[in-house]
Amino acid sequence: MNIADFLAAPFPAPMTIDADLTGPARFYNRELSWLGFNWRVLEEAENRRVPLLERLRFLSISATNLDEFYTVRAAGLRELAHANNVTPSVDGLTPAQQLVLIDTDARKLMDRQQSVFSGLKAEMDAAGISILTRDALDEADCAHLGDFFLNHVFPVLSPLAVDPAHPFPFIPNEGFALALELERRSDKRGLRALLPVPHQISRFVKVPGGEGLRFLPLEELLLLHLDRLFPGYRMKGHCAFRVLRDSDIEVEDEAEDLVREFETALKRRRRGEVVRMKLSAGAPKALKSMIMQELHLTDEEVVEVEGLIGIGNLSELVLDSRPDLLWPPYSPRVPERVQDHDGNMFAAIRQKDMLLHHPYETFDMVVRFLSQAAQDPDVVAIKQTLYRTSRNSPIVDALCEAAENGKSVTALVELKARFDEAANIRQSRRLERSGAHVVYGFLNYKTHAKISTVVRREGEALVTYSHFGTGNYHPITARIYTDLSLFTCDARLGRDATKVFNYLSGYAQPEELENLAISPISLKSRLLELIGAEADNARAGKPGAIWAKMNSLIEEDVIDALYAASQAGVKISLVVRGICGLRPGVKGLSENIRVKSIVGRFLEHSRIVCFGNGAALPSKKARVFISSADWMGRNLLRRVESLVEITNATVKAQIVSQIMAANMADVAQTWVMSGDGSFTRATWAEGEFAFNCHRFFMENPSLSGRGSAGAADVPQLTHTDD
Repeated sequence: MNIADFLAAPFPAPMTIDADLTGPARFYNRELSWLGFNWRVLEEAENRRVPLLERLRFLSISATNLDEFYTVRAAGLRELAHANNVTPSVDGLTPAQQLVLIDTDARKLMDRQQSVFSGLKAEMDAAGISILTRDALDEADCAHLGDFFLNHVFPVLSPLAVDPAHPFPFIPNEGFALALELERRSDKRGLRALLPVPHQISRFVKVPGGEGLRFLPLEELLLLHLDRLFPGYRMKGHCAFRVLRDSDIEVEDEAEDLVREFETALKRRRRGEVVRMKLSAGAPKALKSMIMQELHLTDEEVVEVEGLIGIGNLSELVLDSRPDLLWPPYSPRVPERVQDHDGNMFAAIRQKDMLLHHPYETFDMVVRFLSQAAQDPDVVAIKQTLYRTSRNSPIVDALCEAAENGKSVTALVELKARFDEAANIRQSRRLERSGAHVVYGFLNYKTHAKISTVVRREGEALVTYSHFGTGNYHPITARIYTDLSLFTCDARLGRDATKVFNYLSGYAQPEELENLAISPISLKSRLLELIGAEADNARAGKPGAIWAKMNSLIEEDVIDALYAASQAGVKISLVVRGICGLRPGVKGLSENIRVKSIVGRFLEHSRIVCFGNGAALPSKKARVFISSADWMGRNLLRRVESLVEITNATVKAQIVSQIMAANMADVAQTWVMSGDGSFTRATWAEGEFAFNCHRFFMENPSLSGRGSAGAADVPQLTHTDD
């Protein structure tokens, strides 16, 4: 299989944009681009090639994504607008202008979510999974649910009257509640009350009996049993509402104890201002007015919902008990080379560099690398960055075990990992108790680089084994995120990694890194230099080519460098999953740039860039890099990130001829970006084969993980010539 047709295909005809392309119009707005990505996620919920419950999962993801967007990005713009800040973004829009555009698009997105849910609900019902209302219950259902309510729900509830003696209660971020208008039966005296819906209980309660699987939303169960919560009252009206609060965190520059400062900041986050509220459509006017007044909301901050509030909770109904409605199961591979060495990671790495492609190859190898280091008597030291990891992390288990075994363990725990701050504080306390040395990096920079080193005594020498990743040390997300793990005992990379850890723990800025670039010091300048070199090659009459893959592209200097390279004749093909501020295929600006987004079974997360280096891609002459950084200002200027050049020939071939070539060749999961910022799903004729890169990776082993059988019989989508 090859991608000759793709490589030979001309770039799309350039489009004309009626704007000054030397000014802000050369960029596409970041926030609208992110909303565009979430539209693509939602459209997968309508893609009938996707199993039914996986479509439900996509719908849920689109809702949780939008919630996070509002609590962080929209909240930040709202704060700027309220402060009358009129500083424009790089595309020329003020905060207030952006909020208007966001609100218009997001409301359309939320309407579509409800429409998609209605369609999926009908399909689920036909497949034997029903979401009930309280009116659809029979006597047997009510009897069972009455027992369930008393034993499993009633003890957790806190019904709250709202009157002069009982002020309106605090509703936390993502808090969901019922507002009630009640009337006392004895004297018809009115009462307003709130009933918070407890998040500790599943949103969907299973109802036994009947045919298939049946579920009742928790709020319906509460309404069914109001007489037990408010005896002597009858309900005159009700509505449901859910609030989102500003969830960004600010930390004092002079914080002496960063852990304590973050613990305080997390409490502030919980009480941040409400930035958006969803409310049942048709809510009683008095209840709506009371809620808006108490939460200090304007009409623009309220979204009336005709349907289900809290669509993100639908993930509970992605049921393992219905495998017929899920993706076929997939078990990640163990690399053959590791098996050849009886599972010994150090022996496998000593043979030659090894690149693992997750989730197709198991993340357990990363865990095994650290677990074996913890137990190996010849290992003397381990250093590790931790940005995000799981609650019961086997990575942290291994580091604790190593420290308890007397090894020198240094863990860089990033407390500023958004929404994982509390978990990271817990992990840091645990590591400290085990005897590990825990550091927190910089106050002003997040440490987002994924680096691990193990120093092992071998004979008279100390050998450093290094791991560089494009994704987090998180064994759960590693099952669904596509990422790369490079294992090497290259002494140059070992020295570079050690210098980076010294920088993180002692602020000693590294000098003369041999094979590594890091932000905020040298990563951006290295990228600009490499892009510029491709432009110079093209101007000199040599082939110029760039292939790159990332999650987001918005850094203006990098975009301008890509525009300049395109105008010099460099052929640039980009795979950008999410936000893209570059306008591809625009006449006079970017004729030689094309951008695609892949949205499918796995979440594209790896960051890769390949430069032709005087040859057309693919080529053995290419310079190939993997990175922890997206091409965003925060990653290149305000974070510690890594950019690792790949020098091993087999690993280079794996990245260029397998991974990048397959991403470029994908049709089945591809969306193509136009210069106006819109994306169009790739199409193919009925009966025509549409290449799916995820399926290719699931079916074929990677080149560098091959063992004694060698790599000759491993499919490559291209061959690499000089």
